[in-house]
Amino acid sequence: MRKIDNPALRSLTAKVTLAVFDVDGIMTDGSLHFLPDGREVKMFNTLDGLGVKLLHNAGIETAIITGRRSPQVEIRAEALGITYLRQGRDDKLEALKEIWAISAHSASTTAYIGDDLPDLSAIRAVTFGATVPNAHPFVLEHADWCTALTGGYGAAREFCEAILDAQEKLDSAYERFL
Repeated sequence: MRKIDNPALRSLTAKVTLAVFDVDGIMTDGSLHFLPDGREVKMFNTLDGLGVKLLHNAGIETAIITGRRSPQVEIRAEALGITYLRQGRDDKLEALKEIWAISAHSASTTAYIGDDLPDLSAIRAVTFGATVPNAHPFVLEHADWCTALTGGYGAAREFCEAILDAQEKLDSAYERFL
């Protein structure tokens, strides 16, 4: 797991109460798979799912904001207990502001991970804006932190664990599995 090395960023991340995920390129590898009848198939990584559950166990709420609409995302969000789901949203920051308006969260208590240009305004607006190594170069340039793993292959889990580590809750999250 890649830790947050910057002390100031660790300190800010220690205050996170809401972790927000893009889907395509973060919770999936960004590929679009279609069955012969035209239905879309999404592949999610179970490592990422456990990361989300570790956040919930530590009292951190979660959200998904995605530009596409997909019943698979709704099913996955429900299975993981995602608190807020916003689909079909090209303006990710506007969707994030809607969540802030109906919750106790704010920019200073939010972490966001995304990989492409539509995510950039949200990445820049929050206290901990993260991305993945295969993100668009402009997103890589402006994110606070980058996972070592790529989207769909454990990047979301790494993001979750980095938050827990900054809050000094990672060891206790692991202990329940001993």
